[in-house]
Amino acid sequence: MSLALKYRPKHFNELVGQESVAKTLSLALESGRLAHAYLFSGLRGSGKTSSARIFARALQCAKGISATPCDSCPSCAESLQGSHLDTIEMDGASNRRIEDVRGIIEQSKYKPSLGRFKIFIIDEVHMLTKEAFNALLKTLEEPPAHVKFILATTDPFKLPATILSRTQQFHFKKIPLKAIVAHLKLIFEKEGVDYEEPALEMLARSGGGSLRDTLTLAEQAISFSNQNVSALATSQMLGLVDSRVLEEFFSALVAGKSVENLLQSLAEYDTAMVLEEMARFLKEAMLSQKLPSGVLEPFMSAIAQAQPLLNYGADGDFVLALSTLKMQASLQQPQTAQAQPTQIATPKTTHQAPQPQQATPHPQPTPTTQALQTAHKNPAQSTRPPQADPKELFKQLIAKIESTNTKLGRVFRELLVFKSFDNGILFLHSNADESASLLLREHYKTLIVPCLKEVFGANARIETDKSKPKPLEQFKENNPSLMQAMQDNLGTTDGKVEDC
Repeated sequence: MSLALKYRPKHFNELVGQESVAKTLSLALESGRLAHAYLFSGLRGSGKTSSARIFARALQCAKGISATPCDSCPSCAESLQGSHLDTIEMDGASNRRIEDVRGIIEQSKYKPSLGRFKIFIIDEVHMLTKEAFNALLKTLEEPPAHVKFILATTDPFKLPATILSRTQQFHFKKIPLKAIVAHLKLIFEKEGVDYEEPALEMLARSGGGSLRDTLTLAEQAISFSNQNVSALATSQMLGLVDSRVLEEFFSALVAGKSVENLLQSLAEYDTAMVLEEMARFLKEAMLSQKLPSGVLEPFMSAIAQAQPLLNYGADGDFVLALSTLKMQASLQQPQTAQAQPTQIATPKTTHQAPQPQQATPHPQPTPTTQALQTAHKNPAQSTRPPQADPKELFKQLIAKIESTNTKLGRVFRELLVFKSFDNGILFLHSNADESASLLLREHYKTLIVPCLKEVFGANARIETDKSKPKPLEQFKENNPSLMQAMQDNLGTTDGKVEDC
């Protein structure tokens, strides 16, 4: 028997990480405040179906309704074996038609034969068809007194509002990492398996908050490591990057050393997993202060920008190399920014006796002084060099957008024409059609504006003018056959219908 089935909870106090749900259901059973329909929603493997079975067994227990069923009466014994006559479980994915729901409605008319209630547990209820939901509405709202419904789903947003309003809803949260690790320790000790705690943390992270998924991986790790679950064996089995390699990689980046060999080592793993492990390492480094706080934000930003590129189908090695270059560039920027003020010498103030005023010629302003005066008068333009050519900046803007979104960059390159840049306004001529305009509007705030401010200045904005075809030209383009017929009937030889 698998670990997930062997250690499936049989009472509310055995639920892992769902204390609030267990407490609420237990108090409802003890006080007798029972609803006619319940909805359990949450992540897969979080305990929804197990809680539904415990709740149903507590309702059917021959010794009375309580939060702790006796597990010894005939009703509890059959419930534990999954063969109780009055507790009907069905899968909404395979019984999703209106005919299946009509069968439930027909069964609900008959009183229970062994237990206290007729209980229907419908798993993955969001898979039911619209017609099936409509057929279930009336019975779900006003069922017979001996009928209880327990619905379970991983996607409650797919359920109609009419169903949600007829049920008591319980959300099963993602199980915390510490709770899963503690549960794994308990199971491994009962199974007599040797383990290292970092290995259990790897299994818990890979399970993604699902206890069932974690136990499946744990069982695989026990077989892979021959009853001795070590951190090295677990990382090899899961394909995870060794934390020591990541620590060496980021330490070399901060120290300005070469990371070529380390980058080649990371390229052997799945790029998405490498980025995920990098993000986790930086999060732990932030809490433990392993790395300087000033590098954490640009490093995390580079990783966040790299993950969408994989969704667009970019090569994994290229994405990893690009992220490394961005991290290296972020380390050089503060040094450049700090070096600029040191070029300007500030004269020391000394107290001297007043001297007779003499006419002195005004010194000619140096390029540095002119740049400082310009930046002081117009802070919006101080983020870029005063001598920068707006056309070259527009090319930089296109390249920056294209590196993040290839399709959007192609629209900028092919359909938008630079006209001028004046007073923080970038004037463009647009030849974009309806689909291109929709793409521009969709990414304007999230991508275009940040890139625009980075290249042209903090207060820069875009204005466009879109040429519209003349009515006759548009008519010609949309009705070529009709135009040809008109030319034939009018007998024109030069093709100029407008002259006729």
